[in-house]
Amino acid sequence: MKSPVVKRSIVVGGHKTSVSLEEAFWNGMKEISGLRDMTLSELVGEIDRNRQQGNLSSAIRLFVLDYFRTRAMSATAEPKPQG
Repeated sequence: MKSPVVKRSIVVGGHKTSVSLEEAFWNGMKEISGLRDMTLSELVGEIDRNRQQGNLSSAIRLFVLDYFRTRAMSATAEPKPQG
């Protein structure tokens, strides 16, 4: 059975490193970086600089989770149009 975790090489801060994430997190990262008009490497670099502890893969997962959780909460907080 194929592992759901995908390991990819990425350049972060001028250094090549490998990151293992589930495909859903890679897809989320691609979506976020596209919306922010930045490369995947730039976004991972930002996450790496801002992480408080833990490994990079965990920091990325938490970032993606927080991003989409915040977006979902914003969408549900918007007033419904009166019809």
